[in-house]
Amino acid sequence: MNDIWWQTKGKGNCHLVLLHGWGLNAEVWHCISEELSAHFTLHLVDLPGFGRSQGFGALSLDAMAEIVLRQAPERAVWLGWSLGGLVASQIALTHPQRVQALVTVASSPCFSAHGEWPGIKPDVLAGFQRQLREDFQRTVERFLALQTLGTETARQDARTLKAVVLAQPMPAADVLDGGLEILKTVDLREPLAALSLPFLRIYGRLDGLVPRNVAALLDEAWPQSDSLVFPKAAHAPFISHPAEFCLALREFSSPFL
Repeated sequence: MNDIWWQTKGKGNCHLVLLHGWGLNAEVWHCISEELSAHFTLHLVDLPGFGRSQGFGALSLDAMAEIVLRQAPERAVWLGWSLGGLVASQIALTHPQRVQALVTVASSPCFSAHGEWPGIKPDVLAGFQRQLREDFQRTVERFLALQTLGTETARQDARTLKAVVLAQPMPAADVLDGGLEILKTVDLREPLAALSLPFLRIYGRLDGLVPRNVAALLDEAWPQSDSLVFPKAAHAPFISHPAEFCLALREFSSPFL
């Protein structure tokens, strides 16, 4: 049974687990990990098949969540960015006793557009899957560039994300393909409506992958959760606005600190 790469920093009373997005690894949190480890016991994770967590193939969302949970602290605040938001949400749904609070960042319970629901058009995700097989590196780079479009620091933020990818082993094509399949098919809108844990959703108003209407629609569908929209951020608000992001996270987590 393979273990995933896991690093723990800091000695805060509250455990905080950070889960990265598709194609990336835990180095993406480099810009905020020092600040957060001054307040939390911080857990940095490479999702199975990504970064230093090698030896995994394509996984379902449920399988990915169970593998991550194996090495997790008994109770923690779980924060997931993008695809990581789905993993953290799945853990909150299946093991609520292990989750003090849930934070999703630039994430959607349903990334795929359906009827009136705003999201990524399924043919766009299918196109990425097809292109992955043809030009692996360029497809990942295109996806990363999409994540920072529109922000004042877009070029610098895109460089940061690219450096994170290149600093660690690249995920295998089937792992990336499996991640895109999760983004294309998973829909947690209904199950998360019944979640009774403290729940914060953070968005970037300029996000090209999670349309800003998602925040308002979920405010209405999930009145038990809170939302925060960074007006000048895109898909990676913790990279473009690290100080404001850490402050918002500390304020939300203050009951557990």
